[in-house]
Parts: sequence; C-alpha cells; structure tokens
Amino acid sequence: MLFILGWHSGFAQNNEAQAESYYKKGEFKKALIIYENLAKEKPYNSNYIYKLIDIHQQLEQYKDAENIIVQRLAKRQNPTMLVALGYNFQLIDSLNRANKLYDEAIAFVDEKPNYIYSIAQKFEDYSLLDQAIKVYEKGKILTPDRNYTIQLARIYGDQGNIEQMFANYIDYVNFKPNNLNNIKRAITDFISENKDNENNVFLRRLLLKKIQQEPKPYWYDMLSWLYIQEKAYNKSFIQEKALYKRNPESLDRIIELAETARKDNDDDTAKSIFNYILETTQDRATALIAHQYILEIDTKTADEKTLKLIDETYKNLFLEFGKSQLTIPLQLAYGKFLAFNLKDTETATNFLKESLELNISYYRKAKIKLLLADILVLQEKFNEALIFYSQIQTELKNSTIAQEARFKVAKTSYYKGDFDWAESQLKILKSSTSQLIANDALDLKLLISDNKFEDSLQTSLKLYAKADLYAFQNKTDEAISLLDKILEEHKGESIIDQTLYQQAKLFEKKKQYIKAEANYLEIIKDYRDGILADDAHYHLAELYNTPLANPEEAKQLYEKIIFEYQDSIYFIEARRKFRMLRGDSIN
Repeated sequence: MLFILGWHSGFAQNNEAQAESYYKKGEFKKALIIYENLAKEKPYNSNYIYKLIDIHQQLEQYKDAENIIVQRLAKRQNPTMLVALGYNFQLIDSLNRANKLYDEAIAFVDEKPNYIYSIAQKFEDYSLLDQAIKVYEKGKILTPDRNYTIQLARIYGDQGNIEQMFANYIDYVNFKPNNLNNIKRAITDFISENKDNENNVFLRRLLLKKIQQEPKPYWYDMLSWLYIQEKAYNKSFIQEKALYKRNPESLDRIIELAETARKDNDDDTAKSIFNYILETTQDRATALIAHQYILEIDTKTADEKTLKLIDETYKNLFLEFGKSQLTIPLQLAYGKFLAFNLKDTETATNFLKESLELNISYYRKAKIKLLLADILVLQEKFNEALIFYSQIQTELKNSTIAQEARFKVAKTSYYKGDFDWAESQLKILKSSTSQLIANDALDLKLLISDNKFEDSLQTSLKLYAKADLYAFQNKTDEAISLLDKILEEHKGESIIDQTLYQQAKLFEKKKQYIKAEANYLEIIKDYRDGILADDAHYHLAELYNTPLANPEEAKQLYEKIIFEYQDSIYFIEARRKFRMLRGDSIN
C-alpha cells in the first residue's frame, strides 16, 4: 500500500513538473489538460486552481476562468478569489465591476486582518500595486504590532516612487536595525556617485532629518555609507567619528574607510583618517598600519628633501617598534621604498636579507623573497631573481603567492627575451585560482603568441619587452622613447596597437593627457576590430570624464561600449557611468 501511495505521489509530481514546463514554453493547451487532471485529484489545492485560472486567461478563455472563480466563491468567500475575479473582469475591460470587487477584497481585512498578506500578495501577483499599497496601509492601522514597510518599499520601488521607497526602507531599519546591511544592498541600484542625483538627495535629506529627530547609530552608519557611494570620504569620516564616539570599542570601520579612500586615491582624506587612527588607537599593530600608509601616501609626491625625511621616519619607527613578525609589513614597505624611491638597491637588499633571518612564518618569508626578487629584476639581475621566485614556488606549492611567483618567473623570462619559456609558464597560469593572475597571464601570453612570429629576430617584441622593463623600473621617459621607436620602425606590424596602448598608459602616468588621448583615438580609428578596442574606448572615456573634463564625449564612448562591446570587462562600469552622465534618477 505504501509503495502505491509513494508511486502515486511521484507520478503527480512528475505531471506537475511537465505541466509547468509546458506553461513556461507557452504551450498552454497542453499545460491545461494536465492541470485539469491534477485539480480533479486534489480539488482543494489552491495552486492548481489559480494555475487553471491563469491558463484560461492566457488563452483568452475569460468565461471559463470566471466559472472556476465563481464556483470557488460559492463554496467559500475567499477574498483572494475576489481579487482574481476582479482581474478577470479587468482583462475584458469591465473596470467598474473589477474595481468594485477590488474594494470588496480590501474591505475584507477590516473584519479579518489575518488576510492582509494574502490579499496584498494577490494584488501584487496581478501588478495591481495601488491596491496592494491600500491593503498594507490598512494593515499599519489594524495591526500596529506588525510591520509592512519592507513590502511597501518594494512596491514603491517597482512604481518608481523612490522617495516613498526610501522612507519605508528607513522605517524598516528603525524596526529591525540588524537588517541594515540588507537594506543597503536593496537600495544600492537606486543611487549613484553623483551627490546631486535626485535619489541621492532624497535619501540624504531623509537621513539627516532622522539624525536630527533621533540620533541613533544606524542613521549615522547609513549616511556614512551613502557618502562612500558618492566617494565623499571626508564626509563619511565625520559620520564614522560620530559613531566611534558613541561606541569606542573598535576602529575597524574607520580603518576600512581610510583604506577605501587610499585605494580610490583620495590621499588627503586617507591621510587625515590615518592620523586620527594614530591619535586614537592603543593597539600597536593598528598604529603600524597607519604609520605605513601615511608614509606611502607621502612618498607619492615626495621630492628629494622629503624622501630623506621619510627615510628617517622609517628608521625611527623601527627603533620604536623593533623588527619582528609584527613589523614585517612595515619592513616590506621600507624595502620597496629604498629600492624604488631612493634607488638604493644595495641597502634595500641587505635590509630585506636581514628580515629573512627573523623567526617568521614561511608566508612572511615568501613575501620578502618576492620583493627581493623584484629588486633584482629592477637591477636586471634576472638569473638571481629567478632563484628566489623558484624557491617560493617550491616552499609554498599551489598557494596564491606561489602562482604570483610563477607569473613573475614568466615576466622575468619575457624581459630577458626568452619568450618560449615565458609562454610555457603562462599556459599553466591560465587556470590560476587567482582571477587577477589568470587575467594577467592570459594578456601576456597573447602578447607573446601574437607577435613572436612577426619576424625571425623578434625585434619589435624585444623592444616592447625592454620598454615594459623600463616602465617597471620607473624609467617612464625611456619606456616612452623605446615605444616611439617601435611606432616609427615597425609600422604595419601586429604589435602597433599594443604599443600605442602601453604608451598611452605611460602618458597618463605623466599626466600628459592630450598625448594619451591621441594614442587612444588612433587605436579606435585603425584597430576598431582589435582586442584593445574596448580598452581604448573605456580609458579614453575615463580621460574625458575626469582630467579632460569633456563629459559629453565620455558619455558617447561609454554608450558605444554598451552597444558594440557587450562582452567587454568594462561593460557594467561603462553602463553605470553612462547612466550617471545621462542623469538617470535610478542608477
């Protein structure tokens, strides 16, 4: 008997799946037959009934749908069936009859408030959003112990009534503060980087009003988050300080904000925040992080005199904090500073080799060896560099840092002109667990494979690799000159678009934006079908959007990416920035 019941249940489930499959394909007549049989077997299954009504309506068999609804209402006065009957009348343009039934369903909740959710949901199912709002608004009065703001926020969002949507989401945060992060995710798509965007103004005004009325921590948190979306990190910092004063247990949020500002090149704000962290923290590890980032920010724009002062500051920090596992990040930063900024590779190498002698983890040692090898590449001591990179691969097999070391082996071989060995290493890295390493490996492999057969001496590729090395060594002018040589002496070769692109990036580094613009325009004009066409469009748009202050040109280029380069890695960002420049109210 149990076997028969189980078989029957499984058979019904299979039939339902088949019916649903027909429905999704638009084969409504086939779906109808199966659902009719299912409804006969389980006449009280409301899902089958509503599906039958829907299918009849899809087939424009409105009388059949009406008959089913009327039969159900004759057995029991179900308010959701009143909504279904009203919608059936609406489909045949009997709007007066439809509205009368909608009002009757809405009035039903006065006597039986426990039907609020089901009636409102049925209105939503039919996209009758105004009626759903009426039900939920009634719910606020009839059942004040329940909260309907999340449902209302969603509906207002669907209607495009963004101000009401924000108001309800904010009410929901007040009701359930622990859901704040979920609400942030829900409204992310409705705001933009542009502080003057209408939606941003709505939300900011609501939050400031809330802070004035009831200065609760989550309003400061939400306002800080809004400022971060607008990249107004200095304003976010003000809110974060207010939060910290209320709950001075952890600086984690402020540290995270400082790092976000730093990564987004808002160095002034980042430095202000790190200085505040130094003044506030009692934790040595946190203080070290702040010291390190302040020094790295100062190094960016330092002249010779300032570089010497920074050098002295590093030395004083080591006197204060010592050299141990705790200070390894600072030691790495100092090693890099000595080699790449002071150009004192010998002191840098000796300093880092002393760090290797400390009692530290294999991972920390690998980080030091990676930098030591980079400094050896800087000196063009390629074979010695390869030894360190290989040691990392052996000691920490299959780790991300081992994969990074393998990529650097390939890059070093490429600098040397050993393109075959470089390519063999890059093939392995195409499946790296780190997407960034995998992408870099693929880009370099394509560069080599596309150009190494251009001529038997591989002259242009060797020149390009040398220019790439100069760029790594921070010899920007020399790199640009060498790329000029390729452009002059190797016209017509496949490496030209890559050369123009690489040179444009170097021009940007030197803030020579007009020269960068010319290179990108040449790629767009002469290599519109090449693999760098979308890169050129995007980076030129970025130039126009910010340093060259030509938003109309930027908008056109972003739009071109949207319509002509839909597979581009820049597609999502281009669409977002295009909408922002166009002034869309919803991001």
